[in-house]
Parts: sequence; structure tokens; C-alpha cells
Amino acid sequence: MSATERGTPAQSTTADREIVITRVISAPRELVFEAFTKVQHLSRWWGPEGFTTTTAAFEFRVGGEWDFVMHGPDGTDYQEWITWAEINPPERIAMLHGEYRDDPNAFESVLTFAPDVAATRIEMRTVFPTRELRDEAVEKYHAIEGGQQTLSNLAAYVTEIVRLGTAG
Repeated sequence: MSATERGTPAQSTTADREIVITRVISAPRELVFEAFTKVQHLSRWWGPEGFTTTTAAFEFRVGGEWDFVMHGPDGTDYQEWITWAEINPPERIAMLHGEYRDDPNAFESVLTFAPDVAATRIEMRTVFPTRELRDEAVEKYHAIEGGQQTLSNLAAYVTEIVRLGTAG
């Protein structure tokens, strides 16, 4: 009997290349999921504190792309590109995220949306091609804090939608 069969989780083979961020958001799972599916939502909350987003192209479907620029509070522009690898409403989104199509340093992210009583538990699991790229994202780009701020922005956005009753 293996360790996992006895109930002990196996060590992830990607643990040294991962960033995992979770948050419970006081909004229905369908609404939290929808905030990822429509560009008019994404442009209102995507990115860390002080960032804004300008979209050049957006097609939310498997194989579709989101081509956008994140504008930092210091005036720096960051070219970004995402392609959707899996979409399973309202439970899961998998995507490849880089600076441009065919970026050799692009990383994979899987977002899961789970009901949590009257709220939604979102988990963002990102796996980088190498440990060095993960460490660079953490140290140079503050990826953990930025991810936490991004999910905080999402929480504030969907909570306001629920408060105002403006979903859809």
C-alpha cells in the first residue's frame, strides 16, 4: 500500500516550482467564475493594487487568447498574454500565461472554484517551467503578494456586484 493510499498526501513533483494562493470570497461560485470569463469584468479587477489593464484581444474559449497590457502604478507597462487550456464552468480554468505567444518562460495556472457555504473558495495554483523562474517571479516581481492582491481585488469587485445586484 502506498503512502497516498494510507491517506498521507504524496509530495508534489512540482512543489519547488509552484505558487499556490487561496481565498474565500463572499459571493456565489457562478459569479466568481463569471468574473474570469468576460473582459468587462477582468478589466475592473485584474492585477495587483494600483495596476490597470488594457485589452487588445480577448476570446474566452479553449484555445482562445487574451492579449493585454498591465500598467503599473509607476508607469511601467507589462505586456501579457494568456491562452485558455481548459474551461469547466463553474469549477475550473486552466491557462498558459506569458509575455507573448510561444514565450519559453510561460507558466501554467489552474484556478479552481469550490462552493464554501454561501461563499466561494478560489485556489490559484501556478507552476513555472523551472524553480529559478518561480524564484525570480517571487523575488523580482513579488508574485505571491501580487497574486494575493489580485484575488483581493476580485473579492472586492464581486462583493460590490452582489451588494448592488448588478451581476450579468
